[in-house]
Amino acid sequence: MTKVFLSTSLKNLTRIGEVTAGRLKKLGLTTVEDLLFYYPHRYSDFTRQIKIGEAGAGMSGTIEAQILSIKNIVTRYRRQSICEATVSDETGELKVVWFNQPYLVTQLKPGDRIFLAGTVEFDGFNLVMRSPEWERFNPAASIKGGVHTGRLVPVYPLTAGLTEKQLRFLMSQAIVVIPEIGEWLTDNFKFQISNFKFKEFKLLNLQTAIRNIHFPENQELLAQAQLRLKFEELFWLQLKKALTRHQIKTAKAPAIEFKEVEIKKFVQSLPFKLTNAQRKVAWQILLDLKKDTPMNRLLQGDVGSGKTIVALMAMLNVALNGHQSVLMAPTEILAKQHFATISKLLREWDVSVGLVTRSSKERCIKNKVSHLRPPRADFGGQASIKITDSNIIIGTHALIQENIKFKKLGLVVVDEQHRFGVEQRKALREKSEKGISPHFLSMTATPIPRSLALTMYSDLDLSILDELPAGRKSIITKVVAPDDRPKAYDFINEQIKFGRQVFVICPLIDESDKLGVKAVTTEFAKLDKEVFPDLKIGLLHGKLKDAEKDDVQQQFRDKKFDILVATSVVEVGVDIPNASVMMIEGAERFGLAQLHQFRGRVGRAEHQSYCFLFTDSPNQNVFERLDFLSQNTDGFKIAEYDLKIRGIGDLYGRQQHGVPEFKIAGLGDYKLMELTQNMARALVEEDPSLAAWPGVKKRLAELGGAVHLE
Repeated sequence: MTKVFLSTSLKNLTRIGEVTAGRLKKLGLTTVEDLLFYYPHRYSDFTRQIKIGEAGAGMSGTIEAQILSIKNIVTRYRRQSICEATVSDETGELKVVWFNQPYLVTQLKPGDRIFLAGTVEFDGFNLVMRSPEWERFNPAASIKGGVHTGRLVPVYPLTAGLTEKQLRFLMSQAIVVIPEIGEWLTDNFKFQISNFKFKEFKLLNLQTAIRNIHFPENQELLAQAQLRLKFEELFWLQLKKALTRHQIKTAKAPAIEFKEVEIKKFVQSLPFKLTNAQRKVAWQILLDLKKDTPMNRLLQGDVGSGKTIVALMAMLNVALNGHQSVLMAPTEILAKQHFATISKLLREWDVSVGLVTRSSKERCIKNKVSHLRPPRADFGGQASIKITDSNIIIGTHALIQENIKFKKLGLVVVDEQHRFGVEQRKALREKSEKGISPHFLSMTATPIPRSLALTMYSDLDLSILDELPAGRKSIITKVVAPDDRPKAYDFINEQIKFGRQVFVICPLIDESDKLGVKAVTTEFAKLDKEVFPDLKIGLLHGKLKDAEKDDVQQQFRDKKFDILVATSVVEVGVDIPNASVMMIEGAERFGLAQLHQFRGRVGRAEHQSYCFLFTDSPNQNVFERLDFLSQNTDGFKIAEYDLKIRGIGDLYGRQQHGVPEFKIAGLGDYKLMELTQNMARALVEEDPSLAAWPGVKKRLAELGGAVHLE
């Protein structure tokens, strides 16, 4: 066999061809090192040694036996191939069957001594083992106690064409190079860890941890291996975040004086009273702006909690100091909505508000709007200078995609920041003066559990708006059974007669028989032709062009539609104060946090609003989840509950920007997250160069730990 190293290509391992190498590549595995850091997601416990004579139905473990006979049988029904064997030990005989594996008769012969791992069952006549793992005893094997039997057997996530047996066999070859893995966790560093209350944790050597994550000697060593590798994953994540945080805090930002008299005057001019939460958070932000180091803060708040007003107070204060602010929104219609709202609230102020989107370039001073027409297609030249003369500039991606220049950028606000990538946020920051980093405020209406905030946003300071404006009525939420659907339709008809509007949300664009859920196109046709033939109904989904989406939403806002049938594209979007009913088809297909976001699209005015959760699922767990939502209005409590029972992929979507993709750690490891965060921050505060910790610095570089400002 060729000498194997960490850098060895998997194609060079025994029994690996181009086809198998291609399948492994789909899992992100190209080298032996990749393979070793690919962890099992569960284990089958076959540690119990069973004698055939002592076996009973339901008993799991490993049997050492000799093959007495083995043959293939083809059943008449469906022509299924069954490999049937009889095995024995000194205590008795046992029947073993494998399905659709006729090749086994060429690999196993009468007289062979093998290990069988699985569960013993009773087939109505005799005890039998169905499709057990098997292997021959190999005293020269690198894995003590077997690879597929007689142990805690690892089970890995796979892709089409790969088997567990293949992957375990490859892993048994790869572990011979574990001694090559360097250990950065020195005794001196372990002593430092003890200062952060890690005494209760026993951190294995990294090499021992890797060996025992794949082929654990026992449950205790497996638990210790998992702990060490969770620590490994979380510590490097937190260290990178801590370095980013330090870099931001050591950059130079414009110190923005608090214009107390003017800001108080603005607050008094508002047509509503600020909540205590808004006052508290606004003060945190205004204090941050006074510093000459960049603010880097995340503002969380449920839909309708008043985040935009808090941001506007900060942007107005920046404008009064002679600096510019930018507010970037994820959609054109949301940017235009912000532009209209902010222009109206600043109509008595000598503050210029600009709008930059794909289709609109506008400027507003004291409620007078002027449309700017660029002389060239790229919106360059004098026109771009005009728009950037605005004190507050609101826009979409066009702010970074087009030829937009800023003169004195003091504050960047990103609405629904999880919808923008790191590079987009970085591009906005880089549009400021050379050597000056603007203050940065992220806003999100997505409720984020504490554990997720510790990982996604540990480089940001956190502010939470946990209070809704006074007078806002709680949205009445009901789970609607199939039999009650007609009653819900009648109720919706009544609401529309009162002048209200209705959202209908569906999980898919096109009908799917496999999933059996309502598709938006099918639901639109049904409502339009059968249920509400006399009403005006609009259709909105992700396959429409951006301009078409904006047009449909604007028409709905202008009351040209009574009902808008849509997919999840309305989760964050235009404000429709007149909408009083949110009807959600196939509600079980969405996470509770997402359903809570949908629900927040209504109840934006003085009208009593309603949310109907339609489901045809008979599953009791589905009903319990949806009932929990109907009984709770706290977005953070809902997100924590949903995270616990569904997991992060279902809660936020696996492609969401910023969501950590853990190999082994989980969002339930809150205590470990907190400790690694505190440790990483203390390390960076003490020595941001990491010169005192050369092993840490070297490993960080190997992991791609170069830190850049977002």
